[in-house]
Amino acid sequence: MTAPSALAAPLPLGAPRRAWLTDLPVLLVAAVWGASYLAAKGITTTHTVVAVLVLRFAVVLPVLVVAGRRRLRALNAAQWRGAGVLGLILAGIFLLETYGVVHTSATNAGLIISLTMIFTPLAEAAVTGVRPPRAFLAAAALSVAGVILLTQGGGFTAPSLGDLLMLLAALARTVHVLAMSRIKAVRSADSLSLTTVQLGSAVVVFALLAAVPGTGASPWAVALDFGPREWAGLVFLSVFCTLFAFFVQMWAVRRSSPSRVSLLLGTEPLWAAAAGIALAGDRPGTLGLAGAILVLAGTAWGRRSADRDAG
Repeated sequence: MTAPSALAAPLPLGAPRRAWLTDLPVLLVAAVWGASYLAAKGITTTHTVVAVLVLRFAVVLPVLVVAGRRRLRALNAAQWRGAGVLGLILAGIFLLETYGVVHTSATNAGLIISLTMIFTPLAEAAVTGVRPPRAFLAAAALSVAGVILLTQGGGFTAPSLGDLLMLLAALARTVHVLAMSRIKAVRSADSLSLTTVQLGSAVVVFALLAAVPGTGASPWAVALDFGPREWAGLVFLSVFCTLFAFFVQMWAVRRSSPSRVSLLLGTEPLWAAAAGIALAGDRPGTLGLAGAILVLAGTAWGRRSADRDAG
């Protein structure tokens, strides 16, 4: 897609099959993001948030620069600026999410971040002036209701600073998704180059913060203190939850719509619960299983609603 109006363009014959080819990678992103809660909690503390973020992004950035150096040189000034803006938003998302996860429970974090499903179609409607279909909003609400049931088994903590940070992270995710679809220069540029510039901008932000006294341990000290388990968690966060995830997200938004991508990414709490059950021994109970079914049903309903609206 090369213009914002393309989001409302009719889908050609055979589009549902191609839509699934776009949806499946996005669902995989939701799965790895769901697992990232456990991975991040395993290697991050209050005093190492910024250092871990520097390492997380710096691990993959040199590979991206080498692999896409020719495409990077082909970017024009507007594309550099657009990707840089996205990188600043991305840095804010990761700071909010990582500090949020450290300062609240995984149950609250998964529930609050899922509100992106509601924020994105509402924000998109405000920007475009086109009201989202009632069926789509109902499907998103059904998914959120499922998340509530899904996380009920773990219990809720009292509202905390971490809860507020996760709420702000959900809003920042919405801004990021909409910006990717609305900045014309970004929409017409190479995805690999744009991802590289985004991650590079975020690394600069984190490195500058790490140099400020009082922001925690240095990246070098944290890296020296890591063992094999911590490095494995960092590689997972870097390669799958960062590089792969945001490359797919940029690719998918330009072939689908922000609301559709957001709804699919909204299954993240379901995957987080699955990771908890498989790896941490969590037991969701009857309410949790009912919630998982609602999340799946809401996502499927929302996809069909998006297909009908696009057609």
